Amino acid sequence: MLALVKAEAGPGLRLETVPEPQIGINDVLIRVRRTGICGTDLHIESWDPWAQKTIVPPLIIGHEFVGEIVDVGSNVADFRAGDIVSGEGHVVCGRCRHCLAGRRHLCANTIGLGVGRDGCFAELVSLPMTNVWHHAPGVPEEVAAIFDPFGNAVHTALAFPVLGEDVLVTGAGPIGLMAIAVARHAGARFVVASELNPYRRALALRMGAHVAIDPRETNLHDVQAQLGMTEGFDVALEMSGNADALRGATDNMAHGGSIAMLGIPTADISLDLTKLVFKMLTLRGIYGREMYETWYKMTVMLQSGLDITPAITHRFSFREHEAAFATARSGDSGKVIMDWTDA
Repeated sequence: MLALVKAEAGPGLRLETVPEPQIGINDVLIRVRRTGICGTDLHIESWDPWAQKTIVPPLIIGHEFVGEIVDVGSNVADFRAGDIVSGEGHVVCGRCRHCLAGRRHLCANTIGLGVGRDGCFAELVSLPMTNVWHHAPGVPEEVAAIFDPFGNAVHTALAFPVLGEDVLVTGAGPIGLMAIAVARHAGARFVVASELNPYRRALALRMGAHVAIDPRETNLHDVQAQLGMTEGFDVALEMSGNADALRGATDNMAHGGSIAMLGIPTADISLDLTKLVFKMLTLRGIYGREMYETWYKMTVMLQSGLDITPAITHRFSFREHEAAFATARSGDSGKVIMDWTDA
């Protein structure tokens, strides 16, 4: 089969012919139809310091996909050939304290699809049946392909109650954009996006942000006054990993406010912890999705009218992967999709 492979240590990816994956008795074999490019894939493609210490080539990369089941192992009873599915990209051990207690998103032994095991940028991908999500009828394929990052957005946006609250979203990349739509759908009063890139600020407004600012030009305290807020933001969703963004959020929180942090910093961040103490703030790290409560929430919100399709801005054939990756890296894009149906 054809697959997009990190063939060796160093920048770049290669489209290669590789053996088809084998499945065990508890596995599902899926023919990939569409995939989404994630920031993790960009790190691996560029071979940055994180990739150098994490990735062992050769490796098929990718973890965001939708596809059609073509085969199942002998122990698999709930999935059948022809089912349209996606996959939870975190393969957990199933034996640790958290897994046994049903808190699989906290498994410390997680192996990432396309990071620690061969991924979905290929004609076929294999996953344990416990990692396969059967889509409800009516979910568009392109949306189904990005359930993984959509789940990051839902997990972050709903980490704290947002109904009637004022929400700050720092970083309007693809996941931040979806988080804006989720917060609006869940009943936030005001949603403010803080983003440097003008293309993504415009997308933030399309996704439902009441205001989208460049923090270099507009002070968040002025935005609060403009909207008639009296104390500060109740909830902040930090999606950028940027030190100034986290500090700015802390400075603009209401007393007793909550910060959900999904963005991954690339360097140490110094933070005035006295603000957390005296404002009685809560700071919670978010990683991945809750298995599978977040997936149920995603499906139900789509069925009740949530529209995340404006976050999908570019589409390429997998054969145009270099252009697709360049577009995703440029910043002048939302979610970038690769089509594998002509493989």
